[in-house]
Amino acid sequence: MDATTLPAALAETREDFLALGVKDRLTLLLDFSNELPELPERYRDHPDLLERVEECQSPVYIFVELDDAGRVHMHATAPAEAPTTRGFASILAQGLDGLTPDEVMAIPSDYPQSLGLNEAVSPLRVRGMSGMLARAKRQLSARLAA
Repeated sequence: MDATTLPAALAETREDFLALGVKDRLTLLLDFSNELPELPERYRDHPDLLERVEECQSPVYIFVELDDAGRVHMHATAPAEAPTTRGFASILAQGLDGLTPDEVMAIPSDYPQSLGLNEAVSPLRVRGMSGMLARAKRQLSARLAA
């Protein structure tokens, strides 16, 4: 995978992680956890609209929507006591925001593994991010089909 196959925000995030040593990658992931956007009020009042990401050890919920311009927005919630998981959710929520459906669907499934975090966190946690990406794509496909 190279930067030309990724949307700009995800390519930049990947480059930022790979430019750092393992310990600093974990610090950057924790920084992302503090930047997870708050859920819009319409989802805070309706948690039933969000889907649990079963691949994650921590309770993570996501919802993907299309705006009137056909742009993608992923909303996610994860507990503060699960900063690694929050960081992964934040990377995807920020990275998918404003993309076209085609751009989202073209994101390689192994994007989470390409961040160089396998040495910093358990493979199970990285698989959780892969689960978030897969569910986001599945939700998007369902919205497009509706």
